[in-house]
Amino acid sequence: MAFVERAVTAQDVAGQHVIEAGSLNVNGSPRDHVMSLGPASYTGIDLQAGHGVDLVMDAADLPGPLEPAGLVVSTSMLEHAGDWQAALRGVIEAVAPGRCLVLTCPSAGFPFHHPPDHWRFSLETMAAITKAAGLEVLVLEADPGEPGVMLKARKRVGWAWPRGAFTLWAQAGVTAVTL
Repeated sequence: MAFVERAVTAQDVAGQHVIEAGSLNVNGSPRDHVMSLGPASYTGIDLQAGHGVDLVMDAADLPGPLEPAGLVVSTSMLEHAGDWQAALRGVIEAVAPGRCLVLTCPSAGFPFHHPPDHWRFSLETMAAITKAAGLEVLVLEADPGEPGVMLKARKRVGWAWPRGAFTLWAQAGVTAVTL
């Protein structure tokens, strides 16, 4: 949450529609911080109903009934997606052109947790994924507290999926969790 508080500014949020992908509040939520910055709306989506979930929906189905958002936040969700590529495609599709995505996810060495838990992402892998998606990286850094990746990226105005993006994603080196 410290990264979200540092990376997400009033300029990112004020008057914007915000989507949180993976909003079930299991061990904290960025909602309070984001709400303090004055969004037009905040919609938390997750696969299951619960605290922090406004709409039960798979991230892979974004934007679905929601309009593209001025900010999409996803903290520690991507590792739980059965198909991380489909989930990330949906998350990126939900970001309005010219606006930002803030995402965190674990790296190798982060222990297995809260099943389902499938994937680990290195800084290099996330850099390759973000570049292949045609996003502008604003911040990409390792989590200083535990093995993880923290990203803030902007979808350029006029953005479209780059040719071959999904082939590059498949080759990016995302590792599966093994027990």
